[in-house]
Amino acid sequence: MKDQRTIVVGASRGIGAALTRKLAQQGHKLILLSRSEAELEKLCAELNQKYGEGCAEYRLHDVLDVNSVRAVFDESVEKLGGLDNLMFVSGVMQLVNWHEFELEKEMQMMNVNLLGGVAWTGIAGEYFKKQGGGQIVGIGSVAGVRGRGGNPAYNSSKAGLHVYLESLRNRLFRYGVRVLTVLPGYTDTDMISEIPTAFGVASPERVANDIWRAIKKKKQVICTPWWWAFILWIVSHTPSFIFRRIKF
Repeated sequence: MKDQRTIVVGASRGIGAALTRKLAQQGHKLILLSRSEAELEKLCAELNQKYGEGCAEYRLHDVLDVNSVRAVFDESVEKLGGLDNLMFVSGVMQLVNWHEFELEKEMQMMNVNLLGGVAWTGIAGEYFKKQGGGQIVGIGSVAGVRGRGGNPAYNSSKAGLHVYLESLRNRLFRYGVRVLTVLPGYTDTDMISEIPTAFGVASPERVANDIWRAIKKKKQVICTPWWWAFILWIVSHTPSFIFRRIKF
């Protein structure tokens, strides 16, 4: 999969930065998007030094500004000379405890995780349909499986993204477009710094490697690490009268 042209939305840190490094290692030509210019500049300098000048460029972009997505997408595709892959990695999780109903936090999570994801993957799907092929990767979460009592907006934003990606997959497969939904568990990023109960924490590099393998194998949905699939099976089959009493 060398000479692939790829946009990574949310590339500056965590899973996004790890996935970007993996893609560069595999010969992808990259445009990286984030709000953090200092981190993007540093990452691009690292990749261009290691893999050759022109490997990576960056554009500043705030996922909350959905009205700018098409212009940023079109400019990035023109710069790359086409597009083969769109990776939507952006995400935010605000800590909302069991006694809080904080609309501002919840709307930010819904807007970034769901509406931003819909805007970017939808526009990419339109492009790939016309092209007759392409790969979309969207980063969901194990938290998006069932309506847990903790942090409802985050859970719902990821659940909504899962369904949207599945809908894109079902709409676009006949045009040669692949859509991969990634459900990471707890990952060693800024997101889990305030979660004392986090367990089985994976490195961003492990998640990136799992994503890469899934792309090569043309997977549709993966949990990472893999053993989350068994936990989610239990979560999915727990009766509601029991599930509502589990505080997590």
